[in-house]
Amino acid sequence: MKSSEIVPIKTLPLFSILDDLLIQLLKSLTEDEWNARTVAKKWIVKDIASHLLDGNLRGLSFSRDHYFGEKPENINSYSDLVDFLNQLNMTWTNATKRLSPNVIIELLESTGKQYSAHLKTLDPFDDAIFSVDWAGEETSLNWFHIAREYTEKFLHQQQIRNAVGKQALFTKELFYPFISTFMYALPHTYRDVSAQKGTIVTLIVKTEIGGEWSIIKKEKQWEFIESFEEKPTAIIKINPDDAWLLFSKGITPDDAKQKVEIIGDQKLGEVALNIIAVMA
Repeated sequence: MKSSEIVPIKTLPLFSILDDLLIQLLKSLTEDEWNARTVAKKWIVKDIASHLLDGNLRGLSFSRDHYFGEKPENINSYSDLVDFLNQLNMTWTNATKRLSPNVIIELLESTGKQYSAHLKTLDPFDDAIFSVDWAGEETSLNWFHIAREYTEKFLHQQQIRNAVGKQALFTKELFYPFISTFMYALPHTYRDVSAQKGTIVTLIVKTEIGGEWSIIKKEKQWEFIESFEEKPTAIIKINPDDAWLLFSKGITPDDAKQKVEIIGDQKLGEVALNIIAVMA
């Protein structure tokens, strides 16, 4: 890595913090809480904990050991890939129903440390083993792949906390890198939206843990813009608690319309409510 290269979103130091918080959380759960329903539709808390374990194990197998096991066949579209991943997730959570919560916790603790250690060996500016599809990328750099892995760990732990009424992961240190990574889906969400060249859309996640992101319509595509003098055509304001749910399909765009504030072009602003920063 060249000294002049700066990782846009630094998430690596946060993995161990998230993992420690997860272990503390899971060790505190009652039997009823392990079986609590979550916003992840068919999954209870135990299923999500199992899914997090699967993430560690698959990450180590793919990235560290270059072992791919089940390879997708006849993947001709994004929806085909999502269907394949959903099938993998279902077979895993079904199989791990026979594991006790204690076993899951022990495995999460050991594999989390191993996976974090492996990710630290990757050059952040080398090509990643998988692209970040929900951002519309065919090839992604390691730093973005790592940030995507961070959002997975953050999101699923937050889903557990939400289900059992535990304190949310809403600190600037943890939430801002999560939502900043999700925002890389913003230009891709507007990819088919026709607008006059120079049109600006701004999305604001409110409070001190959030931030502000703007995109501008170029000749052929939408791109991020950091500074501008023109007034945005549409400004969308959303609370952190609604943002993490909306952008991970925890609530629908129609639900979100009642919660967000859109200033300016309503139709243009509502497109942002379709951001999906997960494989779904």
